[in-house]
Amino acid sequence: MEITDIRIRKVNADGKLKAYVTVTFDESFVVHNVKIIEGDSGVFIAMPSRKTKNGVYKDVAHPINTDFRTVLQDRILDEYNNLEPESDGMDEG
Repeated sequence: MEITDIRIRKVNADGKLKAYVTVTFDESFVVHNVKIIEGDSGVFIAMPSRKTKNGVYKDVAHPINTDFRTVLQDRILDEYNNLEPESDGMDEG
């Protein structure tokens, strides 16, 4: 599976949430609302999730192995770190 597009929308607010990400795979499948979060030990991604009736958050889409999660996180964070300071990652037009 190839990551064919990453679009990042920075969040302009103080707090741990830094951006929302949309990732396209094989130009055929898209996952919205991956979050970039700044934690105590650095920046990481959080997969889209939904709150259950029990109040617990469960991922609605996620990698099923550590190797692919590492590849996905590295690609997203590379794109995030290479954004122009004033850029929100979305194309205008």
